[in-house]
Amino acid sequence: MSDFDLDLRTVEEHIDEELEIEGSIVLGMLDGTTPSEEWLEAISKGNVLVLNVEGDVNELASSFARDVKESGGSLVHFRGFLIVTPPGVDVSTDRL
Repeated sequence: MSDFDLDLRTVEEHIDEELEIEGSIVLGMLDGTTPSEEWLEAISKGNVLVLNVEGDVNELASSFARDVKESGGSLVHFRGFLIVTPPGVDVSTDRL
């Protein structure tokens, strides 16, 4: 076997630095009562939105979807929920 020198403390310090995540997961209702500016502000702060859709998702999200996509975020409609992520946070649908 070859000698392998691994300093775990140094590795942990680098992992902590790289995994600093800002924002939260915000649960809400997408029913047309919340102004699109509020959703956009939440996304701009690094939050992920999980919105229960009450109505036509295309109609309800039309006021902010383009802004989210143009900024590099993403939107995924899944089982009655709209998941909206800020730039740099991807939603993997590989297992669906």
